[in-house]
Amino acid sequence: MHDIRTELTASVWKILVPAGTTVTAGDEIMILESMKMEIPVEAPFSGTLTEVTVGEGDPIQEGDLLARITPDLNATP
Repeated sequence: MHDIRTELTASVWKILVPAGTTVTAGDEIMILESMKMEIPVEAPFSGTLTEVTVGEGDPIQEGDLLARITPDLNATP
């Protein structure tokens, strides 16, 4: 499993993909909002979005866990 963590202080504006969904590298999984800017969070690789640990509207701090992805070991990088 791979943790996806935030690199900034923000709030969760919208969750685009629910847990259990198969994602491809580069798919947007959620959008954060900071200083009136929308910041997409993308899947770093293909796999299954195993867990989403935040909800829409949640405030988050740098380093907070947003989600976990289990990599697809059969995917071509």
